Amino acid sequence: MGKKIAAAKKNIDKSKFYTLQEAIDLAKEAHFAKFDETLDIAINLGVDPRHSDQMVRGMVSLPAGTGKDVRVAVICKDDKIADAKAAGAEIVGSVEVIDDIKAGKIDFDVCIATPDMMGVVGQVARILGPKGLMPNPKLGTVTADVAVAVKNAKSGQVEYRVEKAGIIHAGIGKLSFSNDDLLRNAKALIESVVKAKPAAAKGTYLKKICLSSTMGPAVRVDLSTVL
Repeated sequence: MGKKIAAAKKNIDKSKFYTLQEAIDLAKEAHFAKFDETLDIAINLGVDPRHSDQMVRGMVSLPAGTGKDVRVAVICKDDKIADAKAAGAEIVGSVEVIDDIKAGKIDFDVCIATPDMMGVVGQVARILGPKGLMPNPKLGTVTADVAVAVKNAKSGQVEYRVEKAGIIHAGIGKLSFSNDDLLRNAKALIESVVKAKPAAAKGTYLKKICLSSTMGPAVRVDLSTVL
C-alpha cells in the first residue's frame, strides 16, 4: 500500500495550487484502489462552530447525483404513507419506526418527518442527532410534502455541516463519473457553502479547499480560480 500511495503522489506538487478542474483530473489519475472510490472535498472555513451564530450547515442537490444508493426513512401518519412509499422510501411508518430506532435499528441514510410527528421524533433526538440523521426543517427533512423530500434525497442531495475544526467534508460523486460531472458537482457544493456564510463570520471565510479520492492523496485548489 505504501508503494501505491507513493506512486499516486508523484504527479502532485504539494507546493502548488491547482484549478478545480486540474485538481479533479489529478485526483482521478492518482487513485489506485480496486473499488469505485468517492471524490471527497474538504473545505476549511474561517468560522468558529463553537458559536451558534457561526454554524454552517445546509443541503445541496448535486447536478450529477452522488452515485450512492440512499435509503430513506419517513416518519408520518397513515395519510402520508402511500405518498412516501410511491416516492421510493424504504422505511415508512409512525410509532413503529420510532420504536425501531430506540432498539438501535437504524437502517437508513436520511430521515424525513412530517411536522405533526416531530413531537414523537423528539423522543429519539439524542439517538439521531449525533448521527446527523435528525429531521430538520432548514434542511427540508421536516415537511408535509414527503414525496418531494424523498425524491430530493434520492436524486443527489447532500447535507453538509461544519465540524469543530471549521472544516466541511463531503463526497461529490464517484471517480467513475465524467470529469465534467464531478466539476459541476464540486461547483454546486462550493457555491452552496459560500451562500451559507454566517453574518457573524469575520475575515476570510473560504480559507482552503482540497480534493482527494477515498484512498488517494490530497490536491490543493487555487481559491482564486473558484471565487
